[in-house]
Amino acid sequence: MNQRTIDILHIRPEIPSAKIVAGMSDDEYFQNGTLRPVLKLQNNLLVAAFRNYIVKHKNTFHNLTLEKRFVYIENAIQKDIKFRNSLKGMLIGQFTVEEYEKYIQNSSALNKRMMQMVVKRLQDQIQLFENPVLV
Repeated sequence: MNQRTIDILHIRPEIPSAKIVAGMSDDEYFQNGTLRPVLKLQNNLLVAAFRNYIVKHKNTFHNLTLEKRFVYIENAIQKDIKFRNSLKGMLIGQFTVEEYEKYIQNSSALNKRMMQMVVKRLQDQIQLFENPVLV
């Protein structure tokens, strides 16, 4: 194991609820062993990126009802390809080389899983986007 791999794995938070058990699919294993810790590690960056997205889109998010804000988050991540790719880069950049090699074997399904997790994470923290951030 090279130093980068050791360092990356060392800084990741442990998630006791992300169980890794015998018989789970490769995608589930990757989700619980890699994606969940990386998402937790990068949470503040993901929140900051979405705050910036809101500002760049003229703060229309703040004029929406709660239900429409949930939809807005989902649409921003699913339909804005540039934003989606930016978020993917924030997460993939935290993979080890070995994890990246596993990721590219099934990147389409893992991208879908990863973006669903980002949507859920941001929606679960929607209160953080309540008021415009003063810059």
